[in-house]
Amino acid sequence: MKINRYFLAGSITLLTAASVVAQPSPNSGYNNDQRSVREVPVRNNDGRNWQNDNSTDSGNTRNNSANATANSNDNTVEDENAAESDTTVDTSTETTIDETNNTSDNGENATSEVGEDNSTASDEEDSLTTETSDTTWIINSNDERAPYIYETNSNQQVLVNVQSVESVTVSGKEYTRVSATGIPDYQIEITQEILDSLVNRPKASSDFVNGYPLVQTGEIVSFGQDIGYRSNSSCGSEAGYGFWPPGPVCPENVSHVGYIPTEPEASTETCETGLGVQGYWVNGTSIYQWSDGQSVNNTWHTLAPVAEVYDVDICGGHAANGDYHHHFYSDCLAEIAGDNADGHSPIYGYTADGYAIYGPWEDIGVLAKSSWAIRDYDDPRSDSGCGVAGQRSCLLVDEYDIDRGVTDTNNTGPTTSGSYTSQSGNEFDTPAGFFYEDYYWDENLTAQGGEYLDQFNGHTDSERGYHYHLTVTQDSSGQLIPVFPYTFGPRFAGKLDDQTIVNRCSTTVGR
Repeated sequence: MKINRYFLAGSITLLTAASVVAQPSPNSGYNNDQRSVREVPVRNNDGRNWQNDNSTDSGNTRNNSANATANSNDNTVEDENAAESDTTVDTSTETTIDETNNTSDNGENATSEVGEDNSTASDEEDSLTTETSDTTWIINSNDERAPYIYETNSNQQVLVNVQSVESVTVSGKEYTRVSATGIPDYQIEITQEILDSLVNRPKASSDFVNGYPLVQTGEIVSFGQDIGYRSNSSCGSEAGYGFWPPGPVCPENVSHVGYIPTEPEASTETCETGLGVQGYWVNGTSIYQWSDGQSVNNTWHTLAPVAEVYDVDICGGHAANGDYHHHFYSDCLAEIAGDNADGHSPIYGYTADGYAIYGPWEDIGVLAKSSWAIRDYDDPRSDSGCGVAGQRSCLLVDEYDIDRGVTDTNNTGPTTSGSYTSQSGNEFDTPAGFFYEDYYWDENLTAQGGEYLDQFNGHTDSERGYHYHLTVTQDSSGQLIPVFPYTFGPRFAGKLDDQTIVNRCSTTVGR
């Protein structure tokens, strides 16, 4: 598999002086996103099976499930860039196991450390009938291991991608149970665009040990390979030192297991997404949302795909608490999902509520479109502005209903001609669209239908049922640039429960 495209960090405009410094969230440290997840130790299977199944469950409204494609053998496409040793393997087995139903009491103890099982026994232990499935998941069936990432205190390299995918029933409800290390096996071809983006980093002289990257065009770089970065001091050569820019910790084997509803249900309550793991991409790495856990004056929340753009690797990902994740569209994800932009995008991952996230394409040449609009701060008479051009001195009463107007705040943000300094010391200008509070859902856009998405960044069609889309825009050079809300949300469209990867709604936006 060869990645030859890349979201260029250099598209962000920088200033030479900063007037605003990042303010950490009370619940998170720098690149230390908190999680509301329940994870248990993985049962490592060997294996790898590059499989991209584009089959669909016709006619199901909001009923697109994590193993729906497992029920059909139609339209199964092998990744043409997979290694020669990769083969399609029928791993279907059926077993019966006894397993404790893991729950959290009244939502308490929902935050767990990586690999920690904080479950408690329920009154009823289910006998689970399980069936291993070949689906859109990238299953490691050949015991393939990361060339540059090692197990802690071991000379053994970490297994990559997904170790197992099983259909399970808990208390009468069906789930897809996914076990993964959280370590991908990306291989990236260094293009001139990638090299230029590295060389032109605003802090290249200090970001790289020698002041410049150790790669050249045409070179194939493996995940975790040293390309010359001055990585976090906690990283060692056994953890991929040199592949990640300064700031983020290095990823490690998080050995997570997640339960994804097979038949998702539309939520009947407002359910905000939060920090940390919100689902899994098809290679078993984590889906994170728009927030980086930082804010200005505890009011203006920064967007990870913008404020952390110089803190991600050449695949657009990085780690928090050792958990490698993506906040936004990545060409590396597109490659492993088999998205050739020749029709509707395939599935890139699944969220905790069970709905699939498809790639950015709605059809040939047609991108799915976010219906989130940017406030007009520059027109003092604007319904979404604050009465003084360029000022961030008011907040929307309800970002889902622009007609409710604005309310003044003493916790002002930087002006639209101001600037912001990120946790990694990089400086950004702050035009409208830099903060979460700069956006509102425009129901008139959603009403247009077609490629326009709803407030959850999803929609329904007759082939796939309800599903989310990654959202991007395309510049004049053809480069795909991530667009808010990037993955899904900002709220879950579906229900969560005690078993799901996220088992409770966030109570605060951006936390």
